[in-house]
Amino acid sequence: MAPLLAPGDRLLVSYRRAVRPGTVVVARLADGTVAVKRAVERRTTVSGAPGWWLLSEDPDAGVDSRHRGPVPDGDVIAVTVARIWPRPRRL
Repeated sequence: MAPLLAPGDRLLVSYRRAVRPGTVVVARLADGTVAVKRAVERRTTVSGAPGWWLLSEDPDAGVDSRHRGPVPDGDVIAVTVARIWPRPRRL
């Protein structure tokens, strides 16, 4: 399966939409990197806080929750709505 997004794609995001399983989100990973990942399911972080299990579209490339663990709710920054460049499409 080919990745949904490519480097350089421009995204329209919403800071107000609720995260739901299956949505593509912008999140801050534990090392401070801001990345676009798919929210798969709710999980509890090591500290006991609620969070999200985030996965890459391409499991062979990139870092995700398999490497860093669940991402706390506060580090899920936005929900993607659409790709607006190079070819617009809803995500």
